[in-house]
Amino acid sequence: MLLLNAKAVAGWYHVENYEGFLGPSPIHFSIQTYDSLGSAPEVHGSYFYDAKQIPIALYGTVSGTRFALCEISDDKELYRIIVQGPTPPVDTTRCPFSLDLNDGVATGSWSKGTDRYPVTLKKIASLDDTGEEKIDGTVEIPFWAQTAIHRFSGIYTNTGGGLCMEKVQIIRKSSRKVVQEITFADDDACSAGMLKTIIYMNVQKWVEQGKDVISVNFRGGGAGTVVDYVFNSRTRKYQQMK
Repeated sequence: MLLLNAKAVAGWYHVENYEGFLGPSPIHFSIQTYDSLGSAPEVHGSYFYDAKQIPIALYGTVSGTRFALCEISDDKELYRIIVQGPTPPVDTTRCPFSLDLNDGVATGSWSKGTDRYPVTLKKIASLDDTGEEKIDGTVEIPFWAQTAIHRFSGIYTNTGGGLCMEKVQIIRKSSRKVVQEITFADDDACSAGMLKTIIYMNVQKWVEQGKDVISVNFRGGGAGTVVDYVFNSRTRKYQQMK
């Protein structure tokens, strides 16, 4: 439904990154918007509380500058909403985020049950390949993939070959520090992190024989290519699988 296993054609990526507060808690917030995806969500996003470093997947709709965004609670819901596609179309009436994004500032609220908190955010970076390729600021994409110990962040840049992911940062949740960087020096085609329609899915995680594996997606070669990295418990690093 969203070309999840095909090349993300130029024009999918319009992403804005924000930082600010949800109630008293500092958060980082990223949102990707589309012109139209039929009955599919018009917006995807990813955010995390700075203290916890746990990415939370978002989906929703936009009308003018008003955004209604729901959180995805588990892998089963992620599959139903993102992979299969919602039928009937997305219902955002009970989504916790209600935001107005205007002139680089987002204000609104987050509510769930009896809990309600104000949300105040300011834009810190953006990327856009829907026309002329543009990047403003340091664009860090908080991928949905995570393990119990790590989250994964893609640093996107505009190179001589175009717009693509320069490196994946591996952040230890408990310390909030980057403990490893995976770079793509041989990516002459500037294709890293440019395969999936949803930018937050360009790094994915799975488990093989009890070991965490992350897959980095590259566009090109028809359906694209994937490079896998497995966590080495001895070195405490991810290394490319042979």
